[in-house]
Amino acid sequence: MEFICDRVDLFNIKQGRFMKKQLLILILSLSFLQMQAQPKQVIPLMNNWDFKLLYNVDRTSGYSVNLPHTWNNVDGTSGKVDYYRGAADYRKKIFIPESYAGKRLFLRFEGVGTVADVFVNEDFVGNHTGGYAAFCFEITGKVRIGKENEILVKVNNAYQTGIIPLEGDFVIYGGIYRPVNLIVAEQSCITPLDFASCGVYLTQRNVSPKSAQIEVVTKVSNGTTKTETYVVRSDLFSKEGKLLKTLTEQVTVGARTTLPVSQQLILDNPHLWNGTANPYLYKVKISLWQKERMLDEVVQPLGLRYYSVDPDNGFLLNGEHLALHGVCRHQDRLGKGNALSPEDHTGDLAMIREMGANAIRLSHYQHAGQVYDQCDSSGVILWSEIPFVGPGGNQGFGYYNTPTLHENVKQQLTELIRQNYNHPSVCFWGLYNELKEGVATPVPFLKELNQLAKQEDSTRLTTSASHQEGDLNFVSDVIAWNKYYGWYSGNPNEMGKFLDDKHKTFPKLKIGISEYGAGGSINHHTNKVTKTDPGSRWHPEEWQAVFHEQNWSELRQRPFVWGSFIWNMFDFASAFRNEGDAPGINDKGLVTFDRKTRKDAFYFYKANWNPEPMVYISSRRMVERRQPQTDIKVYSNCPQVELRVNGRSLGKMTPDSMRISLWKNVQLSSGKNRIEVRAISGKKEVKDLCEWVLQEVY
Repeated sequence: MEFICDRVDLFNIKQGRFMKKQLLILILSLSFLQMQAQPKQVIPLMNNWDFKLLYNVDRTSGYSVNLPHTWNNVDGTSGKVDYYRGAADYRKKIFIPESYAGKRLFLRFEGVGTVADVFVNEDFVGNHTGGYAAFCFEITGKVRIGKENEILVKVNNAYQTGIIPLEGDFVIYGGIYRPVNLIVAEQSCITPLDFASCGVYLTQRNVSPKSAQIEVVTKVSNGTTKTETYVVRSDLFSKEGKLLKTLTEQVTVGARTTLPVSQQLILDNPHLWNGTANPYLYKVKISLWQKERMLDEVVQPLGLRYYSVDPDNGFLLNGEHLALHGVCRHQDRLGKGNALSPEDHTGDLAMIREMGANAIRLSHYQHAGQVYDQCDSSGVILWSEIPFVGPGGNQGFGYYNTPTLHENVKQQLTELIRQNYNHPSVCFWGLYNELKEGVATPVPFLKELNQLAKQEDSTRLTTSASHQEGDLNFVSDVIAWNKYYGWYSGNPNEMGKFLDDKHKTFPKLKIGISEYGAGGSINHHTNKVTKTDPGSRWHPEEWQAVFHEQNWSELRQRPFVWGSFIWNMFDFASAFRNEGDAPGINDKGLVTFDRKTRKDAFYFYKANWNPEPMVYISSRRMVERRQPQTDIKVYSNCPQVELRVNGRSLGKMTPDSMRISLWKNVQLSSGKNRIEVRAISGKKEVKDLCEWVLQEVY
């Protein structure tokens, strides 16, 4: 309000254009606004943090950083397993103005890897364990009003047996790698302290094209020293902004307590959220009132949908079969580690949608809130999971039967569900990845975990990513396997046999594929495409493409597979790996770690999954050729494709059912060769071209 008044005075002085009547109206308007308490203010605390690694005792060793920040953005991809996993300090000074007197203040961290101890003015505020969920602490009684205050966050990403992940084929980054905000609220507000959720939960039941039941639960926090009476108001708006329904509920809340308030809403003939075909979102605005004063407000998306998984017919959204063409995603980038900007997340999702994927497995942990928001609005189905990760084929344990570990796993699952409860894009909660059964079997605890997920959210399905046989495959509602036929073992066509055998042996089991993929380097190429050694330094891009062609051929023929997820959408950091063309990288991505190059396999899926007309020449990066005759393979979703070599047409070809056209034994000329393909779909012409050089062979 002070800012608004200052602007009015300045305008009057400099311009002198306000009439007395206009000024009186403005003053009355401002006076009315001053009577209104304000919803939470969210103040970013992103810049000018003093950072210091604690192994360096030199007081002058620190330096200033801006958030998001990780200290493993370089050494995490060095190819050395001993990247720094230890402690560091982040300090920041903030001024708390007099206008915040009488307010409640909170610090909300969206992600700190992996353990955070938070202090304000050297006074301990709280501890959080787990590197991927948000957490929030109240600091009202810790700050000095009208003075400068210091925030200290002691961060540690060292290995601990009581905090997941214990294992994993990915880098466990350290740092404050997601935003931090100061939240300023009234004494009574919608609590931000319920596992750092928004404090509002929208539960949809009995959804159909005819009607939908929605329960709105709002957790009201009375921070005063006496019992107070409030009104909770919930307004439902259409996507276009039209007010459709209003609910009000008067409640009495005791001093220093938080009370959940339930409201029931029925909507006739709802517009359903229908995935990428029509991701229709309502908006629910929940406000807290005391007499005529609005104390707080929270706005949440509402996508009304119903879905199920059938053992024979796979995934059904709003009663219709929907083939989930999925990818897995890790959240890091070359040079940045996991300290990504909003533009980085947006760019990742844009490439995923460009390829035509309609589902993402957010592996192996909770991703940034922005990702969930954008999947809501774009209609992408999400599998979201906790970092309960086993060692896969490597040595180690992903599970210890200890109370400390059990408590941490349950905490991280609760955080995952409560913080993402209102996102319609989330259809599956993931319980684990590649755990092993041994002497300390995780099965009894997994059953507890599944029960917890159902207590927290009875409307969604639980799933797991398995890589072995045993009882742990029968805990969650649906199950999926990580299978690498044609990479770590076997041949790509074995995928179909595995699925058919499982479906026949367990006809009631709801089966999916949580991972399949192969390494591929854009710097490695071969004319003779054969299976390669995954642990070697030779990962030709051509074999990765063939691997995906043959695996997808098997998967697409089996509608009982409820979903399949490519490992991985993007290359990512894995410190212990020393294979392919660079150390410290898992190169199974369809896009390079720096996001600059889409590999051949990316365009294979784009041709099959995205209806937008396209044509693409594969093996294009093998520029230097030594054989005068070569096969030319083209991916296209157009009815016919024409190939031209050095301006001469080699005829048109109709792509096969896999959207592949293959010209065999094409003759190249000595020196430069211009390879061009053209196709027409409707009124749109698309083309692609590249240049190859045939080397003289003596």
